[in-house]
Amino acid sequence: MNLRRDVFQAIADPTRRSILMLVAAQSMTAGAIASNFDTARPTVSKHLQILTECELLKSEQNGREIIYHLNPNKMREIADFIEPFRKMWDEKFNKLESVMKAYQKKISNE
Repeated sequence: MNLRRDVFQAIADPTRRSILMLVAAQSMTAGAIASNFDTARPTVSKHLQILTECELLKSEQNGREIIYHLNPNKMREIADFIEPFRKMWDEKFNKLESVMKAYQKKISNE
C-alpha cells in the first residue's frame, strides 16, 4: 500500500526541518546528514525517506552513495501556498501597530 505523505506533516517534525536546512546549504550523503544528529542512522534514513516521498528532497545515486539534494520547486510550492497567509497576518499586525501607536499618542497627550 502506497501512502501519500503530507508535506506539511513532514516539515512539522523539527529533525526533518533541520535536515532540510542542512541539505539546503549543501547536498549531502545520508551518512553525512546522520553525523549531524544524536540519533541512530536508521532513524535519519526514515526521515530522509519521508522527505524524499514528499519530494522535498531528491536523491541521486553516485556510485555506492546516494546524494540528497533540496528540491527547490517543491519548496517554492510550499512558499506559494503560505504567502497569502503571511500577507494576511502582516496586514493584521500592521493594523494593530497603528492602533497601538494612536493609543500611545492619545495617552501621552492627556
